[in-house]
Amino acid sequence: ANKIGTYAAAIAAHYHQVPFYVAAPSTTFDLTLASGDSIPIEERAAEEITCGLGRQTAPTGAKTYNPAFDVTPAKLISGIITERGVYKPEDVGRAIQST
Repeated sequence: ANKIGTYAAAIAAHYHQVPFYVAAPSTTFDLTLASGDSIPIEERAAEEITCGLGRQTAPTGAKTYNPAFDVTPAKLISGIITERGVYKPEDVGRAIQST
């Protein structure tokens, strides 16, 4: 999981056939989770997107989805760069556990 926009950047890179790398410290990875689908995603306040410049910009009660993070599917990632090396997404967990 990373800040909102990482998934969109990965999609754009994939569309344009540009490799997409993730740089993160090895301590970022939670090896207890089976997949990215298990990552708890914090939901931010609706007012962050229904109000702007001190004014309400959406109808009262408008439904919102305002996640603080997004999860980029491994198939869109060319490699993961850590302080321990560069790994394919499917190998990073095993590599981190072994060092």
